[in-house]
Amino acid sequence: MPYVTVTICIPGVQGGDRCATIDHVQLDTGSVGLRVLSSALGPSLAARLPTQTGATDDPTGNASIAECAAFGSGFTWGSIRRADVTIGGKAAGNLPLQVIADGKYATPPDCQARGGADLGTVAQLGANGVLGIGPAQHDYPAAAQYVLPSGYYYCTSATSCTNTRVPLDTQVMNPVSNFTSDNNGTIIRLPALPSGGQASVTGTLVFGIGTQQNNALPSNPNVLALDQYGYFPTTYKGTRYTSAIDSGSNANIFIDTTVPYSGSWYMPATTLSLSAVLSGVDKAASPVTVPFSLANGWSLLANRYAAYDSLGAPSGGMFIWGLPFFFGRNVYTAINNVTVGKQTAPFIAF
Repeated sequence: MPYVTVTICIPGVQGGDRCATIDHVQLDTGSVGLRVLSSALGPSLAARLPTQTGATDDPTGNASIAECAAFGSGFTWGSIRRADVTIGGKAAGNLPLQVIADGKYATPPDCQARGGADLGTVAQLGANGVLGIGPAQHDYPAAAQYVLPSGYYYCTSATSCTNTRVPLDTQVMNPVSNFTSDNNGTIIRLPALPSGGQASVTGTLVFGIGTQQNNALPSNPNVLALDQYGYFPTTYKGTRYTSAIDSGSNANIFIDTTVPYSGSWYMPATTLSLSAVLSGVDKAASPVTVPFSLANGWSLLANRYAAYDSLGAPSGGMFIWGLPFFFGRNVYTAINNVTVGKQTAPFIAF
């Protein structure tokens, strides 16, 4: 996992026990918004962050809002609170975020029924939280108009939470879009890896695209225009898949019935040199052929390193370009409703 450090404070108040600096927060281009384990905040600060209210369907008008957020490996459940958030010197004020597993409300049955693990502990989440910097401003824009199943809830008691619509300004928000500058997207820069992976890697998270000397797009970038959900097509061995570029996935996840696998990982006898064709939803743009390697996952993981660029996992659905895609590249994620040069977001570039 790629990790960053964030500082969370009670809105309008700085210093002392009113703030917490939290490390090992997963950096995730596949989700939107900040989610932090209550245990990482500490019980005192977690309880003092203002509770978000204002659900559209709440007859009382002041019931707390909670969320069941879905990930590929499970779900997070917890209250929506507000906080001042600082990342790398950039501040997002009075930001809605999720406090995971704060124990304030019982997990609704339809949230548990989503399947996968309850990601309410460090052991299950593998991090102290998730910083979602995907190509959207809010995590579930459709929830402003529709009651999404096992999504947002208003809670009138510890055991009574009801599915609801929520206005955009009360939803968990991409912190970058809340910055006062350099707020149109991000760049993740990670070095290339040697064969077999590396024990650890240090990279850079850059805020803004084309707003400073250090974040300009290259002169001839590969640009993939995205649909409203952040997806684009990938064609692999003649089959077209819905696809995403997701730093929160630790492997390239795709289906190839010719490659043996065991459990979570592909395990070819020798490392394979493969490729796939990435196309933006803008049909006028040229497709991009991307080569990638696929090694025996169990053999890789035996060295207990933290970074691998040839790890692959089987899947019968989408083609997910995970963290291996990022090594040796600058990957740009532009947030929707902005324009960078002549390119309209949302888009991914590299």
